[in-house]
Amino acid sequence: MKKLALHWKIIIGLILGVVWAILSSQLGWSEFTIDWIAPFGTIFINLLKLIAVPLVLFSVISGVANIGDPSSLGRMGGKTLLAYLVTTVLAVTIGLTLVNVIGPGKLIDEDSRIDNRISYEIWANDQGYEIKDGINYLQDPEYLERAQRITDLSKSELQDASVTEKMETANQTKDAGPLQPLIDIVPQNFFRSLSDNGLMLQIIFFALFFGVCLLFIPNEKSKPVTDFVDGAMEVFLKMVDLVMQAAPFFVFALLAGVVSKMAGDDIGKVYEIFKGLSWYSLTVFIGLMFMIFVIYPLVLKLFVRKIPYAGFFKAISPAQTLAFSTSSSAATLPVTMECVEENLGVDKKITSFVLPIGATVNMDGTCLYQAVAVVFLAQIHLIDLTLGQQLIIVITATLASIGSAAVPSAGLVMLIIVLDSVGLNPAWIAIIFPVDRILDMFRTVVNVTGDATVSSIIASGEDMLHYKAPENPTKTFDLDS
Repeated sequence: MKKLALHWKIIIGLILGVVWAILSSQLGWSEFTIDWIAPFGTIFINLLKLIAVPLVLFSVISGVANIGDPSSLGRMGGKTLLAYLVTTVLAVTIGLTLVNVIGPGKLIDEDSRIDNRISYEIWANDQGYEIKDGINYLQDPEYLERAQRITDLSKSELQDASVTEKMETANQTKDAGPLQPLIDIVPQNFFRSLSDNGLMLQIIFFALFFGVCLLFIPNEKSKPVTDFVDGAMEVFLKMVDLVMQAAPFFVFALLAGVVSKMAGDDIGKVYEIFKGLSWYSLTVFIGLMFMIFVIYPLVLKLFVRKIPYAGFFKAISPAQTLAFSTSSSAATLPVTMECVEENLGVDKKITSFVLPIGATVNMDGTCLYQAVAVVFLAQIHLIDLTLGQQLIIVITATLASIGSAAVPSAGLVMLIIVLDSVGLNPAWIAIIFPVDRILDMFRTVVNVTGDATVSSIIASGEDMLHYKAPENPTKTFDLDS
């Protein structure tokens, strides 16, 4: 086992975690799993988040301070944001294309869709919205009795506390002014920002500001600070090495807990959940896999010719498997940085600047899923979104991704805003909520893969990419190296 690559150990942990959850469900041990095994998965995520915040702070300061030329920083920052913007728009476009071609919502039986449509019309009337597509079952005598039997879907969904909480968060975001995201980037109290992983953009802003200021003071005064920052960053990277030695066990605990919480003592619940939302889940899955195995390698082929297809995935596989386990770009960030730097040969100046920003603002997988989800929810309510409305989805999902925290299920909050932007009921998130946790794991893999791709492109453009095919690909996070 010692010579087995880390990502294979993590994959084994993933499989064993699911197998254990299934067995414990069959034997009635789910409560034991949730109480005595799942907490170790939570501890694992907490450890990674503990490392992520200071690592982002010190790595960004180090990256900026070591660039040496403020003009290089501006050029690199512009390239980074442009690359992330392009991949995000591309992801949303692919999501919209797939959902319109496959039409997962149209594959649900017609009778259920009519019931959904009636509930939508009731909600639209309550909100004072005008129904413009010419369909109105509430005015058809044939459906009046049926309409009276249907409880407004949104009212029953809002009874779910988790849905209510996310809607309140989305309403606060939506009601803010157009420049509120810009205001939120600048912290009032930096130490408060350090205590909240959701305020990662504020930490990055401070680190950029601090690093730029180091560039403008004499070297003899800045050198002690940069030496301290570089040393601190190495300490946190060593923490990552130590934590990752136990990653297979932690991942086992994490997956066992996730599946057990979904299934309880009846594993059939998980099957029924996915059966009902199978076409939606499959559409999202196909889109995410297309991004990972086609789009990103194609982009790399166009801009970075020296990294082979298999070599790229072998290099970042530990980060991908960890992203799948934790569903958090922020928690995976320390491992992503190590994989990109050590295995892909991207210079520290690039990884310490590009990857922390990517973990915060680059949400390709989240945007793709939002595009699919909105159109799917419209389809099951017999609503055909116009081209103009779908363009609004592209714009809103792209902008919302910037403010989406790098934590599990943050995409659901942003989805509420996207639904509202095209006049659909935000409470419909409850329909896809049951499968969100599993799909969140896959879309986090996309987010992390996108971060690695963009950092490789930026490094290649800055002549800071030194990729070499690994002689010993199993030697990842080896404490003896």
